[in-house]
Amino acid sequence: MKRKPHSCKVCGKTFSMKQSLNLHSLTHTKEKPHSCEVCGKAFSQKSNLNVHSLTHTKEKPHSCEVCGKAFSLKQNLNLHYLTHTKEKSHSCEVYGKAFSLKNSLNLHYLTHTKEKPHSCEVCCKAFSLKKSLNLHYLTHTKEKPHSCEVCGKAFSQKNSLNSHCLIHTKEKPHSCEVCGKAFSQKNSLNLHYLTHTKEKPHSCEVCCKAFSLKKSLNLHYLTHTKEKPHSCEVCGKAFSQKSNLNVHSLTHTKERPHSCEVCGKAFSQKSNLNVHSLIHTKEKPHSCEV
Repeated sequence: MKRKPHSCKVCGKTFSMKQSLNLHSLTHTKEKPHSCEVCGKAFSQKSNLNVHSLTHTKEKPHSCEVCGKAFSLKQNLNLHYLTHTKEKSHSCEVYGKAFSLKNSLNLHYLTHTKEKPHSCEVCCKAFSLKKSLNLHYLTHTKEKPHSCEVCGKAFSQKNSLNSHCLIHTKEKPHSCEVCGKAFSQKNSLNLHYLTHTKEKPHSCEVCCKAFSLKKSLNLHYLTHTKEKPHSCEVCGKAFSQKSNLNVHSLTHTKERPHSCEVCGKAFSQKSNLNVHSLIHTKEKPHSCEV
């Protein structure tokens, strides 16, 4: 076994080299002698400062030999390679779910322990991940740093922007295995699957009516509370749902964005266009049972 003659007086950890012990000691003294000349951020080790400097130079010297994607750190490149090899060597002891990264497994365990160590200083809401807390803070600051280059719409999260961009590209990479219907977002596909399974896991505590979506249940509760939080800025009429307000607003703007492909007649609501289309198809879907 390799000899480690240098011991830390604080925690007892041993090292084979005196230099390694000196670097370790900084974790106890909290000393950070190496500062970034650009932003002033300080580090205990020079190597960490060198890595940090790449965030300013945007230099990415490590490239993937498979897809060409570049990284500033060799470590990140090595982790990226796992996306190609599909190797998942870290498994959950509870459910057996496997992960390519040990860090991902550790984060996954929080779903079992229900531990939420990161709390918001504004509203006290707790999160299991620090990343989730940072994203949550944007709901208080109203900051939306990610803007669409096509229409200018801004988002607080980069992934929300990426999902939005699919509206412009019309790309729908997620397809239903049952009926083949395609969606731009994976979340929309997952919600769509509930139409096939007929599963309604969300029940109203007042009347017991069940819904497939938690969002639908929340909207339903407004029928009991009679709350109408969305008001028209023109006439003051209030609505329980934002979507109903959006439809109502068209009565003021006279906008009719839904046009018939046969005769060109325009409608403010998509539902009215669908009803109108039956005139051309001669379809009569409603029959008298008597």
